[in-house]
Amino acid sequence: LFAPWRGRVLRSLPASAGPLADLAPAGSRPPSFLDVLGDAVTDAFEEIRATRPGLVRAELERVYAAAPAPRWIRGLHAGDETAWRTLHRAQQAAYETVLAPVWSVVQDLHREEFSRYALTVAEHGAAAGLTGLAPGSRLHEGVWEWPGAAPAREVRLDGRGLVVLPTFHHPAGPLLQDAPGRPVVLTYPAGPGLPPTAGGTGDGGGASAVALAAVLGRTRLDALRLLAEPHTTTALARALGVSNATASAHAAALRSAGMATTLRTGRSVTHQRTALGTLVAGA
Repeated sequence: LFAPWRGRVLRSLPASAGPLADLAPAGSRPPSFLDVLGDAVTDAFEEIRATRPGLVRAELERVYAAAPAPRWIRGLHAGDETAWRTLHRAQQAAYETVLAPVWSVVQDLHREEFSRYALTVAEHGAAAGLTGLAPGSRLHEGVWEWPGAAPAREVRLDGRGLVVLPTFHHPAGPLLQDAPGRPVVLTYPAGPGLPPTAGGTGDGGGASAVALAAVLGRTRLDALRLLAEPHTTTALARALGVSNATASAHAAALRSAGMATTLRTGRSVTHQRTALGTLVAGA
């Protein structure tokens, strides 16, 4: 499954993406500072650029411990701004070739994974959800144990939080990032029929929107989508083209299903959807 996809992608990559191959030479684990979490591509690029110089140098020295580094890698090691621009152009070119054409498909798959995981946690608890994503691990008295890892390890969150991140382009087992002072990140391979390809499983949201409207009703679905931003009852009624009483009834129905919250401040009432409402709306 992955070999034909890799072949197609490698043939389509522009020359400007070439420097990424220098950062991940065959048989070597890529520098850890490339693994970041951002809400958007630009956020991720900025986070990579903000990496501590000491970490950049240490990781490049690890990757090129047994071989001479290309000139631009030596520049990156020295903190040269031209080398950083070379890396940014390479990442942008790779993103536009590999991910941008299938991003709507990836988003659909993410929503399916998050829904599946949320249901597992709701029915069986967080421990079952985590061990299901990382077979062989176990949660014991607040410590997440990975006896099968090399070396065996214990993860103690200590209030840092945990990010569960499905990936659709990595076929191997789960990857665990446990950096001091930062949230623990579990990246795991997920989903059938992957990696996604352009023109694949995504329908642009059209079919799912029709199905959701059949369940909630068109007006209530519109209300749910509008409540991505806070709305008073009057503002919601105006946007929906209905009476205040009807808008209030829709908000109450969404609130009773856990998809919206209502905050009363004096005589003003403001409605906004919850995380569950966002998941259902597919935003």
